[in-house]
Amino acid sequence: MAYTMTPTPPGPVGSQYCVCKVELSICGQNLLDRDVTSKSDPFCVLFMEVNGKWVELDRTETAVNNLNPAFAKKFIIDYHFEEVQKLKFALFDQDKSSTQLYEHDFLGEFSCTLGMIVSSKKITRTLLLGNGKPAGKGMITIAAQELSDNRVITLSMAGRKLDKKDLFGKSDPFLEFHKPGDDGKWMLVHRTEVIKYTLDPVWKPFTVPLVSLCDGDVEKLIKVMCYDYDSDGGHDFIGEFQTSVARLCEAQDASPLELECINPKKQKKKKNYKNSGIIIVKSCKITRDFSFLDYILGGCQLMFTVGIDFTASNGNPQEPSSLHYINPLGTNEYLSAIWAVGQIIQDYDSDKMFPALGFGAQLPPDWKVSHEFAINFNPRNPFCSGVEGIVQAYSACLPHIRFYGPTNFSPIINHVARFAAQATQQETASQYFILLIITDGVISDMDETRHAVVQASKLPMSIIIVGVGNADFAAMEFLDGDSRVLHSYTGEEAVRDIVQFVPFRNFRNVPKETLAKAVLAELPQQVVQYFKHQNLPPINSEPA
Repeated sequence: MAYTMTPTPPGPVGSQYCVCKVELSICGQNLLDRDVTSKSDPFCVLFMEVNGKWVELDRTETAVNNLNPAFAKKFIIDYHFEEVQKLKFALFDQDKSSTQLYEHDFLGEFSCTLGMIVSSKKITRTLLLGNGKPAGKGMITIAAQELSDNRVITLSMAGRKLDKKDLFGKSDPFLEFHKPGDDGKWMLVHRTEVIKYTLDPVWKPFTVPLVSLCDGDVEKLIKVMCYDYDSDGGHDFIGEFQTSVARLCEAQDASPLELECINPKKQKKKKNYKNSGIIIVKSCKITRDFSFLDYILGGCQLMFTVGIDFTASNGNPQEPSSLHYINPLGTNEYLSAIWAVGQIIQDYDSDKMFPALGFGAQLPPDWKVSHEFAINFNPRNPFCSGVEGIVQAYSACLPHIRFYGPTNFSPIINHVARFAAQATQQETASQYFILLIITDGVISDMDETRHAVVQASKLPMSIIIVGVGNADFAAMEFLDGDSRVLHSYTGEEAVRDIVQFVPFRNFRNVPKETLAKAVLAELPQQVVQYFKHQNLPPINSEPA
């Protein structure tokens, strides 16, 4: 998306390997009428492209005599952010009971990616015939919804006057939470830590998915059991009670909920048995644990910028040995990296206008070195239209610049960080910035780059570095904080890991989709991590 430094009004906006299930609802409008004596009887077929071929995934029911159907049957698909998932929706008029599609009249089709649908949440498009012309006035509407219960429950528990089970000391109590399984038996969901030598334990607060604790049904009975820990595994039973999440939620910070812990055997034996202690629910809160898809469906835009290394170590672009040499197939490693990342991310940007910047070259007319220049030579409007626009601007600029040096990353990182900082003023989960840097070698301004990355880690921003050629990329691995926390030269720590480094040479002989998966694998997690850290829910999110 094109972005400027002027504030924009907050509009509608927006695991882990990002895999979740998406439900697609289909409606048709003004479909072609193929039946002579009545209206068409449409059904919709969903195809996905697999290895270059369309494979049927599912079909809706048939809507009898209806040119404006709203299909009850939903399509459910696994969503993978880091893949281009091409879909085709084809509508047919059912004429016979045959399952063969050629036996039915074709009413039109529409193709797109799953990314396009989820980034818009709902799209309406013209249906096309096989010749690419509109199918009359026929339209299709596709709406997406994530299929997951993202609620989590946080419980703070304590005990009072629990039964003493140890001969020479007090008990070492812990709690177990169980829910009914499909087989009718109780199934363990969560176990607290053990609190040593006390009959009045206070357990640490814990959080579990609501689906795990009660299958998302707050009225469902759950069983809480209290034991005295023994190192040999023969834990002594103290007592239990049954309750529901709805009941637990009655507990508030000011007025805790107290539940009697009962040992059924003792209760039967002793007439004056009261209980084996009290379990106290100090607080119970249900919140939503938002996913990457929640933010995207809420309208969060991914703002994509490319930074390209034009330093002399790349070699003369006219010679085949150069990393910038465009081969007879019209590509090189720089272009392959731009395509691999760009074709995924462009689906999540409504206007598909991407700034493309270069660094390390001398520019006409005065041949001064620049570490932050628009490759379309228009500094006021460095935006390229889609990935194709970036590729065209890149190819066009090569003959007009002189490769030079040094390899400085910090100016481009700081450039994007300025816009990311601007976005934080909206205080909404509306924009997240992604900088793709493609480089052939060693960073010259390592201290400044480390500092820039540490500062950027506080912003809605991630950096992807693709190393091309065969240089030593140890410094890039250092920036990618997977194994250690990155520090600035001032000693300041990065708030989170925002750099993902991938050497292109590892992906030369594999399908191009593999590079995109490796490069984008951490991005959904980074987006969620940032917005959670800022306590920003997706816009239009429902309360828990």
